[in-house]
This record gives sequence, C-alpha cells and structure tokens, in this order.
Amino acid sequence: MSMNERWVDRSPETMLDTFHWFRGEGFRFIVDDLLHWSDDTGVIVEGFRLLPQLVAPLLTERRRGVWLLPSPGFRRAAFDKRGWEIPGKTGDPDRAARNLLERDRLFTERLREENARLGLPVLDVDTVSEHDLTETVGRMLGLGGSGSEDEERRGCEGEG
Repeated sequence: MSMNERWVDRSPETMLDTFHWFRGEGFRFIVDDLLHWSDDTGVIVEGFRLLPQLVAPLLTERRRGVWLLPSPGFRRAAFDKRGWEIPGKTGDPDRAARNLLERDRLFTERLREENARLGLPVLDVDTVSEHDLTETVGRMLGLGGSGSEDEERRGCEGEG
C-alpha cells in the first residue's frame, strides 16, 4: 500500500483490525527471548505486542502484569515530542495524524476492556513525570514502595 492508502484512505477501525502486532503476531518471539533469562532475574517487558489475553496465562500472579493505558492527550504529546514521520509522508498529514491517533485510542479501549474481562491491572497515564510513573508501576508490581492500588492510580492521573 502507498502511505495514503495505509494512513489516509482507510478508517482507523480498519487500521486497528488489520495491524498484525495488535493481533499477537511476534508474541512468541518475546516469550522465547524471556525463557533464556534465569529464574532469579527480574524482567520488565513492555510493548503493544503484549496483549492481555496472551500474557495472562503466563502470569504466576495477576498483579505481576500492569498495562499502561495512555490518554489521547498523552499519546498526542508523545507523538509531538518524538516527531511525526508517518503523517508527513502522506498527501494529507492532518488526516493521517487524526487516523493514527484514533486507531491508537481504539486500541487502548480494546486493552481496557480485555484487562477488565481478565481481571488484570491497568494504569491510566496522562501527564506524569517518568520518575512518578516508574515509582507507581514499581509499587503495583510489588517491587517496593507503599500505598494502596487506588492511591497509586490516582497518583498518575492529572499530574504534570
């Protein structure tokens, strides 16, 4: 497909439904890599290929996984900070950017629903410092710190 066919002409729903990484492709390679770590080494793995329905059967405890769900504003700020390569390669950069952000919003909502169904923790991320986010995720994973899960969630929403 051309860049316009991929990012401008298709709906965000179609983009979501046809994006292979959002369907679990490549997950087994992540698991294969992790199997080579020793049992006494802690590992934090992140990425949008870690779909809840694929990860859940591998968790020894539900609290050992947490999914960070970015707000649309957070996602937009991340793209703006890193630069927008994809939209600029199309004939309609504004529409491509809107489509890409909407696709990602739909994916985030899909993750939220799947995590709720499976009883897996999520953390809504809006404007927050890396330090605060790291601390909160660490507490949620039982890696240190204190405080209830509800306090931890509130700690990452709306801070700046």
